[in-house]
Amino acid sequence: MESCEFARNLGVYRVIGPNYPSKTIEFSGVPLVVTWRGNKPGRVCLRRRVLALESPPQGYRKNVGICLVNPNKQIFAASRINIPDTWQMPQGGADEGEDLRHAAIRELREETGVTSAEFLAEAPYWLTYDFPTQIRHRLNRRWGTNYKGQAQKWFLLKFTGKEEEINLLGDGSEKPEFKHWSWMLPEKVVELAVDFKRPVYEQVMKLFSPYLQPDAETETNVKLCMYEINSSIE
Repeated sequence: MESCEFARNLGVYRVIGPNYPSKTIEFSGVPLVVTWRGNKPGRVCLRRRVLALESPPQGYRKNVGICLVNPNKQIFAASRINIPDTWQMPQGGADEGEDLRHAAIRELREETGVTSAEFLAEAPYWLTYDFPTQIRHRLNRRWGTNYKGQAQKWFLLKFTGKEEEINLLGDGSEKPEFKHWSWMLPEKVVELAVDFKRPVYEQVMKLFSPYLQPDAETETNVKLCMYEINSSIE
């Protein structure tokens, strides 16, 4: 059975297994725990030393974020109906006692109609952002709460269906939030995010970067479709 051990620098860890040699890996100074399948990374796993809090920090609303990636290592992003020129990845609140992975799958279905997705990785800790003052007052009036922001657990999912499955009306259970969608490179997703979410998006891309590196075939496919994508959002 594989095991993980941390070096003194928490951005570095060693993976040890019976069929895989001991190896030290570093990912942009971000602690990440990975299980291995043969000689390839498997899924991200939680480690208590990294995840100090089982619950989100006090004063923040519990939330899940979904980074949905296609076979070309591009990420799903959609433009919000109520905030012009702002694109984001799917996200939403988790119900009390709800399993967070189940919450991520539910939110993805409700917002995009997508049900064909494979779990790849989970961020090992909560990421938080604060609401701007005006947004904070508006949302707390709607929710009857006093949150200062959101604490998010992020999940990386691989889209395994056909694009016809994507429907911004969702599954019909919630009011639609998006008007357009596109597959984007990670840096484009960060660039088009609203400013108060951008630091979280940057961290998400660092955490999931091992899964977002294109191979030679992927790079060719991405170059062929980038003109169409940029034309639709600029």
